[in-house]
Amino acid sequence: MNKGSILKHKIKNAADTGAWRNQSPYLDKKTCIGCGNCVKYCPDACIVLREAVKKGKKVKFANIDKKFCKGCGVCAQVCPVKAIAMK
Repeated sequence: MNKGSILKHKIKNAADTGAWRNQSPYLDKKTCIGCGNCVKYCPDACIVLREAVKKGKKVKFANIDKKFCKGCGVCAQVCPVKAIAMK
């Protein structure tokens, strides 16, 4: 019995689903603590955590791909420090 499989997806073939939204998430990178709540709860899987070096220290912050974001606002609701705002 097969226990699962991994499907390869070509992102260049994906449809641009973010063009019709009426709200867009804006991230304040200074406020973001890199907890990953937005990544876990995004129904479109369009948020990833990125690493950057700030003052010689590695920090994580969310990166939202607005090409695929549908503007649902879940990320803004689950952010514990309110680093994401819908505008």
